[in-house]
Amino acid sequence: MSAPRTEVTEQQVQEDLIRLDAYRDQLNAMLQQHQILEASRADHLRARESLEGIDRAPDAAELLLPLGGEAFVRGRIDRSSPVLIGLGSGVVVELERPKVVELLAQRLTRIDEASREMEGQMNSLNDRIQSLSRRLDSIARAAAGPSDVGRA
Repeated sequence: MSAPRTEVTEQQVQEDLIRLDAYRDQLNAMLQQHQILEASRADHLRARESLEGIDRAPDAAELLLPLGGEAFVRGRIDRSSPVLIGLGSGVVVELERPKVVELLAQRLTRIDEASREMEGQMNSLNDRIQSLSRRLDSIARAAAGPSDVGRA
């Protein structure tokens, strides 16, 4: 009768190992998503701070505007001109500066909420990984038997 129990235990161990791999893959995917959220947050924060910095700059101050690839162009502040902002799916609109600052603040709030939610999910998943790892370790120690434990 002990043979079926060993077979079931082996099957359970195999299922647990598969589940552990799936959890680890899921956690890695979530970590990548979290990094994307953090990069987006930094980008939005930079944009908001830049707009606020323009408002604090003296009239006729010259700025260096980044083009990307470490290339810049010189420009002057025109506080009366609207700001172009992307809404998604390639749609860009012109809005007044205060509205853009407000929109960026709202986006930052949503990004922070999503980040906190994702961190909670990652912590929960990490707890499952740790619990499953401990269970597999205890099964491995039990399978090794008392004579093998003393040698380890």
